[in-house]
Amino acid sequence: MTKKEKINFTIHTLEELYPEIPVPLDHKDPYTLLIAVLLSAQSTDVRVNQITPKLFMRADNPFDMVKLTVEEIREIIKPVGLSPMKSKGIHGLSKILIEKYNGEVPKDIALLEELPAVGHKTASVVVSQAFGIPAFPVDTHIHRLMYRWGFSNGKSVVQTERDAKRLFPKELWNRLHLQIIWYGREYSPARGWNLEKDSITRTIGRKSVINDYLKTKKTTGH
Repeated sequence: MTKKEKINFTIHTLEELYPEIPVPLDHKDPYTLLIAVLLSAQSTDVRVNQITPKLFMRADNPFDMVKLTVEEIREIIKPVGLSPMKSKGIHGLSKILIEKYNGEVPKDIALLEELPAVGHKTASVVVSQAFGIPAFPVDTHIHRLMYRWGFSNGKSVVQTERDAKRLFPKELWNRLHLQIIWYGREYSPARGWNLEKDSITRTIGRKSVINDYLKTKKTTGH
């Protein structure tokens, strides 16, 4: 297959598997999405979705959030991990949103990245999922699969994002990044990977990745 054929095969397969794409993090507006994505750093979406209802019951907008102390926020979000940093970030960014943006979440990635505890990936998710602006947030699943599929060298998420944006049509970025995440979770996980179920990697994957997998299976006998 040529690179273009591999890209088309990937897009077609993902669209067949995920014609309707569930959004991993529960939210109701740009602000609650921003908070949920911030909380998801080094945690799981399942854990975050268990905690955010408790937090948003107390404060689901920046005006109510700043009424809580950092300690109160921290106590609620402890189960998701990194609560000292995240609680300060949530309180700090809520204050800035009120002071600079009348309580609204800005649509610009650069402005979002200026907020406390908000990195490039978080900002990309917000503009993509909340505002429909083309972006390609790269999480661990996308980083892993772009390497397995031979679409990126796997050296950094920055390079992976650059390669994804170069290879995939811009109008598909917002759908594709979610489709790849779900595919990675269901068919091509980091652990417990079964190549037989992973039709994309099996068809177009990097030969070295497939060979390493086969060697491991032969050694373990599984």
